[in-house]
Parts: sequence; structure tokens; C-alpha cells
Amino acid sequence: MKKALIIIDVQNDYFDNGGMALVGMDYAAKNCQLLLEFFRATQLPIFHIQHFSAQIGATFFIPNTKGCDIHDCVKPRENEGLMTKHYPNAFRNTGLNESLQKAQVTELVVCGAMTHMCIDTTVRAAFDFGYSCKLISDACATRDLEFEGALINASEVHAAFMAALKGTFAKVLSTQYFLNGYG
Repeated sequence: MKKALIIIDVQNDYFDNGGMALVGMDYAAKNCQLLLEFFRATQLPIFHIQHFSAQIGATFFIPNTKGCDIHDCVKPRENEGLMTKHYPNAFRNTGLNESLQKAQVTELVVCGAMTHMCIDTTVRAAFDFGYSCKLISDACATRDLEFEGALINASEVHAAFMAALKGTFAKVLSTQYFLNGYG
């Protein structure tokens, strides 16, 4: 099985003082950086996903703003894939599937943000396309949500989505567990 790293939406707007700051984004990004360093050292394929908001009145990921830029800790290199998207699913209208097939990738290692949106939809789509997925739980971040007047803390949102994806859609691992060769 040939592995590829998929880093989703590690963009400035998700960090403190950004347009949509996430809980724990600094920690998640550091783990994304560790994964990126591993994939670079082992010369395995890397695909960066960058979201550009196409909605009128958007407050984050606005094209041609610093907030939309990929964070410095995981900046793509020239030889690494960069896909731009306008939807949560990193496969939708991006050419990602075709690029993965061309690289003969069968297994994805997924990290980034937001757990309850782009991570969830991308992992489920990857499963539908027949990829084996490893989802790195501590290299993902999300935010507090509200439902029917109840506040759901980011840690609960994150745990619920990891639990839902674990098993059928992905093998859910920590960064260190993966890097120690158990993934």
C-alpha cells in the first residue's frame, strides 16, 4: 500500500486572531508539521488542501488575504501537491482523486481542520473512493458548536466525530502512534 499525506485547511484564519479561530489549532498544527516532516523524509506523496471561500459575505478564507494563506508551519514545497477547494470535501471539484490515482496511492493519512466539516466529509469520501484511511486525531482541530440552545464544547465535537469515523471509515491514531510505526 502506498501512503500519501493529506493536510486539510491548515490556514491562518483557523489560528488565534484569525477569522475562524479553532480550539487547539496550534497543537494540531504542530502535529501536522511532524507528519509533514516524516512524509518529506520518507519521500512519500504529500497533498496540501487549501480552502477558498466562494460565498458572498464570507468572513474567513477570503481569497487573496493573509488569513486564507496556508500556515507557515506546513507551507507546501514546489514538489508537493496543492489542491484548492470551495467545498468541505477535498475531493469535490479538485482533481485530488485523479492525482492520488496517478501517484498509485491506496492509503491516506489525513490531518488538519475542521474535524466536523472538512475532515469528516473528506474521510467519508475517501472511503467511498476505496482508500484506506488513517486519521490522526491529535493533528485535527475544531470549534465549539451550538445545537438547540446547547453548547457543545470543541473537545466533545472532536471526540464525537473521531468516534463516528473510527472503524468503518478510518483507523484513528495519535501522531506519535503513527510515527512510531504502529500505523
